[in-house]
Amino acid sequence: MQYEGTVIRPPSEWNSIILQVTVGCSHNRCTFCGAYRDKQFRIKKQAEIEQDLEFAAQYCRRQRTVFLADGDALVIPHQRMVLLFKAIRQQLPWMRRISLYANCRDILARTTEQLAQLKELGLGRIYMGLESGHDPTLAAVKKGANAAEMIKAGQRVRRAGIFLSVTCLLGLGGRQHSLAHAAATAELLCAMQPSQIAILTLMILNNTELAARQQSGGFIMPDQKELFTELRTLVAGLEGIRAQFQANHASNYFSLDGRLPRDKNKFLAIIDRACSGEMLLKTENQRAL
Repeated sequence: MQYEGTVIRPPSEWNSIILQVTVGCSHNRCTFCGAYRDKQFRIKKQAEIEQDLEFAAQYCRRQRTVFLADGDALVIPHQRMVLLFKAIRQQLPWMRRISLYANCRDILARTTEQLAQLKELGLGRIYMGLESGHDPTLAAVKKGANAAEMIKAGQRVRRAGIFLSVTCLLGLGGRQHSLAHAAATAELLCAMQPSQIAILTLMILNNTELAARQQSGGFIMPDQKELFTELRTLVAGLEGIRAQFQANHASNYFSLDGRLPRDKNKFLAIIDRACSGEMLLKTENQRAL
Protein backbone atom coordinates (compact mmCIF):
# COMPACT_ATOMS: atom_id res chain seq x y z
CA MET A 1 0.00 0.00 0.00
CA GLN A 2 1.29 3.45 -0.91
CA TYR A 3 0.92 6.02 1.87
CA GLU A 4 2.42 9.50 1.87
CA GLY A 5 3.38 10.89 5.28
CA THR A 6 2.34 9.74 8.73
CA VAL A 7 -0.77 7.57 8.94
CA ILE A 8 -3.59 9.44 10.70
CA ARG A 9 -6.79 7.54 11.47
CA PRO A 10 -9.41 7.24 14.21
CA PRO A 11 -8.50 4.78 17.01
CA SER A 12 -11.45 2.56 16.10
CA GLU A 13 -10.02 2.03 12.60
CA TRP A 14 -6.90 0.31 13.94
CA ASN A 15 -7.65 -2.91 12.06
CA SER A 16 -8.98 -1.33 8.87
CA ILE A 17 -7.37 -1.24 5.46
CA ILE A 18 -6.07 2.34 5.24
CA LEU A 19 -6.69 3.40 1.65
CA GLN A 20 -5.22 6.84 1.05
CA VAL A 21 -7.36 8.54 -1.60
CA THR A 22 -6.43 12.13 -0.73
CA VAL A 23 -3.17 13.52 0.62
CA GLY A 24 -3.41 16.05 3.44
CA CYS A 25 -6.41 18.25 4.25
CA SER A 26 -8.15 20.57 1.80
CA HIS A 27 -8.89 23.07 4.61
CA ASN A 28 -5.68 22.81 6.64
CA ARG A 29 -6.21 26.17 8.37
CA CYS A 30 -7.36 25.13 11.85
CA THR A 31 -5.07 26.93 14.29
CA PHE A 32 -4.79 23.95 16.67
CA CYS A 33 -4.07 21.21 14.12
CA GLY A 34 -0.57 20.30 12.99
CA ALA A 35 -1.43 16.94 11.47
CA TYR A 36 -1.13 17.89 7.80
CA ARG A 37 1.20 20.90 7.82
CA ASP A 38 3.85 18.97 5.89
CA LYS A 39 1.48 17.81 3.14
CA GLN A 40 0.35 19.64 0.00
CA PHE A 41 -3.31 18.68 -0.50
CA ARG A 42 -4.27 16.67 -3.55
CA ILE A 43 -6.66 13.97 -4.62
CA LYS A 44 -4.69 10.88 -5.59
CA LYS A 45 -4.64 9.74 -9.18
CA GLN A 46 -6.98 6.92 -10.07
CA ALA A 47 -4.07 4.68 -11.10
CA GLU A 48 -2.49 5.01 -7.65
CA ILE A 49 -5.74 4.08 -5.92
CA GLU A 50 -6.29 1.12 -8.24
CA GLN A 51 -2.82 -0.23 -7.43
CA ASP A 52 -3.58 -0.08 -3.71
CA LEU A 53 -6.92 -1.84 -4.22
CA GLU A 54 -5.15 -4.61 -6.13
CA PHE A 55 -2.66 -4.98 -3.27
CA ALA A 56 -5.46 -5.05 -0.67
CA ALA A 57 -7.39 -7.64 -2.65
CA GLN A 58 -4.36 -9.94 -2.54
CA TYR A 59 -2.86 -9.30 0.90
CA CYS A 60 -5.57 -7.80 3.17
CA ARG A 61 -8.21 -10.49 3.21
CA ARG A 62 -8.46 -10.60 7.01
CA GLN A 63 -9.59 -6.98 7.31
CA ARG A 64 -13.33 -6.34 7.15
CA THR A 65 -13.36 -2.53 7.09
CA VAL A 66 -11.78 0.18 4.94
CA PHE A 67 -10.83 3.67 6.09
CA LEU A 68 -10.40 6.30 3.38
CA ALA A 69 -7.56 8.65 4.33
CA ASP A 70 -6.44 11.48 4.65
CA GLY A 71 -8.20 14.38 6.32
CA ASP A 72 -11.38 14.78 4.31
CA ALA A 73 -11.91 12.14 1.63
CA LEU A 74 -15.46 13.40 1.05
CA VAL A 75 -13.95 16.34 -0.88
CA ILE A 76 -13.72 13.96 -3.86
CA PRO A 77 -16.45 14.84 -6.42
CA HIS A 78 -19.55 12.74 -5.97
CA GLN A 79 -19.54 10.75 -9.21
CA ARG A 80 -15.88 9.87 -8.77
CA MET A 81 -16.65 8.82 -5.20
CA VAL A 82 -19.45 6.57 -6.42
CA LEU A 83 -17.04 4.88 -8.83
CA LEU A 84 -14.49 4.48 -6.00
CA PHE A 85 -17.05 2.81 -3.73
CA LYS A 86 -18.13 0.49 -6.53
CA ALA A 87 -14.50 -0.45 -7.16
CA ILE A 88 -14.01 -1.24 -3.47
CA ARG A 89 -17.12 -3.43 -3.47
CA GLN A 90 -15.98 -5.22 -6.61
CA GLN A 91 -12.38 -5.86 -5.55
CA LEU A 92 -12.95 -6.29 -1.79
CA PRO A 93 -16.41 -7.92 -1.68
CA TRP A 94 -15.89 -9.13 1.91
CA MET A 95 -15.76 -5.56 3.26
CA ARG A 96 -18.59 -4.80 5.68
CA ARG A 97 -17.97 -1.06 6.10
CA ILE A 98 -16.21 1.94 4.58
CA SER A 99 -15.41 4.93 6.81
CA LEU A 100 -13.84 8.35 6.32
CA TYR A 101 -13.17 11.74 7.83
CA ALA A 102 -15.39 14.56 6.54
CA ASN A 103 -15.56 18.25 7.36
CA CYS A 104 -18.71 20.32 7.58
CA ARG A 105 -18.21 22.02 4.22
CA ASP A 106 -17.85 18.75 2.30
CA ILE A 107 -20.89 17.20 3.97
CA LEU A 108 -23.03 20.22 3.11
CA ALA A 109 -21.82 20.00 -0.51
CA ARG A 110 -23.68 16.64 -0.68
CA THR A 111 -27.44 16.22 -0.64
CA THR A 112 -29.06 13.76 1.72
CA GLU A 113 -29.80 11.60 -1.32
CA GLN A 114 -26.15 11.58 -2.37
CA LEU A 115 -25.04 10.59 1.11
CA ALA A 116 -27.71 7.86 1.13
CA GLN A 117 -26.34 6.59 -2.18
CA LEU A 118 -22.87 6.28 -0.63
CA LYS A 119 -24.49 4.52 2.32
CA GLU A 120 -25.99 1.97 -0.07
CA LEU A 121 -22.54 1.46 -1.57
CA GLY A 122 -20.95 0.76 1.80
CA LEU A 123 -20.31 4.06 3.61
CA GLY A 124 -21.08 3.06 7.18
CA ARG A 125 -19.36 5.72 9.27
CA ILE A 126 -18.36 9.38 9.01
CA TYR A 127 -15.95 10.96 11.50
CA MET A 128 -16.54 14.69 11.82
CA GLY A 129 -14.30 17.09 13.74
CA LEU A 130 -16.82 19.26 15.53
CA GLU A 131 -14.38 20.52 18.19
CA SER A 132 -16.80 23.13 19.61
CA GLY A 133 -20.36 24.40 19.41
CA HIS A 134 -19.29 27.88 20.49
CA ASP A 135 -19.24 30.28 17.53
CA PRO A 136 -16.53 32.63 18.89
CA THR A 137 -14.28 29.61 19.49
CA LEU A 138 -14.99 28.12 16.04
CA ALA A 139 -14.13 31.47 14.45
CA ALA A 140 -10.99 31.92 16.55
CA VAL A 141 -9.59 28.52 15.55
CA LYS A 142 -10.52 29.06 11.87
CA LYS A 143 -12.63 25.94 11.72
CA GLY A 144 -14.40 27.10 8.57
CA ALA A 145 -17.96 26.58 9.82
CA ASN A 146 -20.29 27.94 12.49
CA ALA A 147 -22.49 26.04 14.93
CA ALA A 148 -25.62 26.22 12.77
CA GLU A 149 -23.74 24.78 9.80
CA MET A 150 -22.29 22.02 11.98
CA ILE A 151 -25.78 21.04 13.15
CA LYS A 152 -27.11 21.04 9.59
CA ALA A 153 -24.24 18.85 8.38
CA GLY A 154 -24.57 16.38 11.25
CA GLN A 155 -28.31 16.06 10.83
CA ARG A 156 -27.86 15.44 7.12
CA VAL A 157 -25.51 12.54 7.80
CA ARG A 158 -27.96 11.04 10.28
CA ARG A 159 -30.92 11.42 7.88
CA ALA A 160 -28.91 9.46 5.33
CA GLY A 161 -28.72 6.61 7.87
CA ILE A 162 -24.95 6.86 8.37
CA PHE A 163 -23.26 6.42 11.75
CA LEU A 164 -21.88 9.82 12.79
CA SER A 165 -18.93 10.10 15.17
CA VAL A 166 -17.98 13.62 16.28
CA THR A 167 -14.96 14.84 18.24
CA CYS A 168 -14.94 17.69 20.76
CA LEU A 169 -11.84 19.36 22.22
CA LEU A 170 -11.69 20.31 25.88
CA GLY A 171 -9.74 23.54 26.39
CA LEU A 172 -10.22 24.86 22.86
CA GLY A 173 -12.01 27.99 24.07
CA GLY A 174 -9.13 28.86 26.34
CA ARG A 175 -9.59 30.00 29.91
CA GLN A 176 -11.66 32.97 28.75
CA HIS A 177 -14.41 30.91 27.06
CA SER A 178 -14.02 27.58 28.86
CA LEU A 179 -17.53 27.20 30.25
CA ALA A 180 -19.24 28.94 27.33
CA HIS A 181 -17.45 26.55 24.96
CA ALA A 182 -18.61 23.56 27.03
CA ALA A 183 -22.24 24.68 27.35
CA ALA A 184 -22.56 25.59 23.67
CA THR A 185 -20.99 22.30 22.61
CA ALA A 186 -23.48 20.34 24.70
CA GLU A 187 -26.35 22.34 23.19
CA LEU A 188 -25.10 21.66 19.67
CA LEU A 189 -24.69 17.94 20.34
CA CYS A 190 -28.27 17.73 21.61
CA ALA A 191 -29.47 19.35 18.38
CA MET A 192 -27.25 17.27 16.12
CA GLN A 193 -27.88 13.85 17.76
CA PRO A 194 -24.67 12.09 16.65
CA SER A 195 -24.21 8.35 17.04
CA GLN A 196 -20.95 8.72 18.96
CA ILE A 197 -19.27 11.53 20.90
CA ALA A 198 -15.51 11.45 21.44
CA ILE A 199 -13.94 13.93 23.87
CA LEU A 200 -10.25 14.81 23.57
CA THR A 201 -8.19 17.34 25.51
CA LEU A 202 -6.36 20.02 23.56
CA MET A 203 -2.61 19.53 23.42
CA ILE A 204 -0.90 22.49 21.81
CA LEU A 205 1.60 21.47 19.13
CA ASN A 206 4.67 23.55 18.34
CA ASN A 207 3.96 23.67 14.60
CA THR A 208 0.56 25.36 14.99
CA GLU A 209 -0.71 28.92 14.95
CA LEU A 210 -2.27 28.33 18.36
CA ALA A 211 1.16 27.66 19.85
CA ALA A 212 2.32 31.06 18.64
CA ARG A 213 -0.76 32.67 20.17
CA GLN A 214 -0.07 30.96 23.47
CA GLN A 215 3.55 32.11 23.48
CA SER A 216 2.48 35.71 22.89
CA GLY A 217 -0.13 35.55 25.66
CA GLY A 218 -3.10 35.59 23.28
CA PHE A 219 -4.32 32.16 24.42
CA ILE A 220 -4.34 30.78 27.95
CA MET A 221 -4.96 27.06 28.34
CA PRO A 222 -7.36 26.14 31.19
CA ASP A 223 -5.63 24.36 34.04
CA GLN A 224 -6.42 20.78 35.01
CA LYS A 225 -9.24 21.65 37.43
CA GLU A 226 -10.79 24.02 34.89
CA LEU A 227 -10.69 21.31 32.23
CA PHE A 228 -12.54 18.94 34.55
CA THR A 229 -15.16 21.62 35.25
CA GLU A 230 -15.47 22.16 31.50
CA LEU A 231 -16.03 18.44 30.96
CA ARG A 232 -18.63 18.33 33.72
CA THR A 233 -20.50 21.27 32.19
CA LEU A 234 -20.54 19.54 28.82
CA VAL A 235 -21.73 16.18 30.17
CA ALA A 236 -24.38 17.79 32.41
CA GLY A 237 -25.79 19.60 29.38
CA LEU A 238 -26.34 16.44 27.34
CA GLU A 239 -30.10 15.99 27.67
CA GLY A 240 -32.33 13.90 25.42
CA ILE A 241 -29.47 12.34 23.53
CA ARG A 242 -28.76 8.67 22.82
CA ALA A 243 -25.16 8.04 21.82
CA GLN A 244 -21.97 6.23 22.57
CA PHE A 245 -19.77 8.49 24.71
CA GLN A 246 -16.01 8.18 25.05
CA ALA A 247 -13.54 10.45 26.81
CA ASN A 248 -10.82 7.80 26.79
CA HIS A 249 -8.34 9.31 24.38
CA ALA A 250 -4.66 9.35 25.36
CA SER A 251 -4.82 13.13 25.71
CA ASN A 252 -7.32 12.94 28.59
CA TYR A 253 -6.32 12.78 32.27
CA PHE A 254 -8.82 9.99 32.99
CA SER A 255 -11.29 7.91 31.03
CA LEU A 256 -15.04 7.83 30.53
CA ASP A 257 -16.59 5.16 28.32
CA GLY A 258 -20.25 4.21 28.02
CA ARG A 259 -23.60 5.22 26.64
CA LEU A 260 -25.95 8.15 27.05
CA PRO A 261 -28.31 8.57 28.75
CA ARG A 262 -27.65 5.35 30.69
CA ASP A 263 -24.23 6.28 32.08
CA LYS A 264 -24.59 10.03 32.48
CA ASN A 265 -24.82 10.03 36.27
CA LYS A 266 -21.86 7.64 36.47
CA PHE A 267 -19.82 9.99 34.30
CA LEU A 268 -20.68 12.98 36.50
CA ALA A 269 -19.70 11.05 39.62
CA ILE A 270 -16.32 10.12 38.12
CA ILE A 271 -15.68 13.73 37.09
CA ASP A 272 -16.57 14.88 40.61
CA ARG A 273 -14.04 12.42 42.04
CA ALA A 274 -11.39 13.80 39.70
CA CYS A 275 -12.25 17.37 40.71
CA SER A 276 -11.94 16.52 44.39
CA GLY A 277 -8.61 14.72 43.95
CA GLU A 278 -10.01 11.30 44.88
CA MET A 279 -8.77 9.39 41.83
CA LEU A 280 -5.48 8.63 40.15
CA LEU A 281 -4.85 10.76 37.06
CA LYS A 282 -2.41 10.41 34.18
CA THR A 283 0.79 12.36 34.57
CA GLU A 284 1.69 14.86 31.85
CA ASN A 285 4.26 12.53 30.33
CA GLN A 286 1.62 9.77 30.07
CA ARG A 287 -0.60 11.92 27.85
CA ALA A 288 -0.21 11.97 24.08
CA LEU A 289 -1.97 12.60 20.81
